Amino acid sequence: MKRRAAEGRRGGSRSRGGWTPWLYLAPALVVLGGLLAYPIYQLGLISFLQYTQAQVSGGQPTTFQGFGNYTTLFGDPEFWQVLLATVLFAGACVVSTLAVGCALAVLLTRVRALPRLVLMLAALGAWATPAITGSTVWLFLFDPDFGPVNGVLGLGDHSWTYGRFSAFFLVLLEVVWCSFPFVMVTVYAGIRAVPTEVLEAAALDGASQWRIWRSVLTPMLRPILTVVTIQSVIWDFKVFTQIYVMTNGGGIAGQNLVLNVYAYQKAFASSEYSLGSAIGVIMLLILLAITLVYLRLLRRQGEEL
Repeated sequence: MKRRAAEGRRGGSRSRGGWTPWLYLAPALVVLGGLLAYPIYQLGLISFLQYTQAQVSGGQPTTFQGFGNYTTLFGDPEFWQVLLATVLFAGACVVSTLAVGCALAVLLTRVRALPRLVLMLAALGAWATPAITGSTVWLFLFDPDFGPVNGVLGLGDHSWTYGRFSAFFLVLLEVVWCSFPFVMVTVYAGIRAVPTEVLEAAALDGASQWRIWRSVLTPMLRPILTVVTIQSVIWDFKVFTQIYVMTNGGGIAGQNLVLNVYAYQKAFASSEYSLGSAIGVIMLLILLAITLVYLRLLRRQGEEL
């Protein structure tokens, strides 16, 4: 009887303790719910309505369309082209950002204190620069008339924003420039946490720097690399400012459109607010799926550790 009573008390304490984290999180959850729940509800609601400028001005009544807006989107070849361009562009940005950030993180472990400090400050300065400011600066650097890059490369009056791939490449450079500091600082902190004995043993066994990174550091930094990869995917998938500013709203004839800019054009340039909301819902679902994968990977790695 005593044992049952003790077990009952322990079970009750564990049950009460299970609610404790939620009590601490409650204020933040209430604020986030207030800021996110209603806008998401309105986004989803408008995506099921016929909601254009005529409905906004009161000239026509709002009608329920069901999945009609989604059917219109899925039947539009331009939507699939923009979705494919968004996925490819985001993938290229993520791979480039990880490559630059990881390479510079390794470099930070090899240089002295003063160069390390200068590189860290420069990277954090790039990270702190607003997207619209950085986009304007990169446009000036690659300007066909006044930019120094064409002069250094001997390209004359070559316009980087005229061609589709060159414009995407220019935006990619700006996205990587403002995104790699997060990867660099995070991976550098992870490398510093690796025991030096492990790296010294690998070097004594004759392993090259690339082999040390691939066979020693990468497995040990897998949780950190997973975090920075998933977060980079989320950030780069919803790029808006850089594309809008550097390609003047999506490029010539919409050749540089991504989903965020495409939704903006549908909603505000064409006054098709219901189609813009439907695109927003699709993006939300895609990013939610990526986030769930991210959380599942984190949970699995926590169980392995």
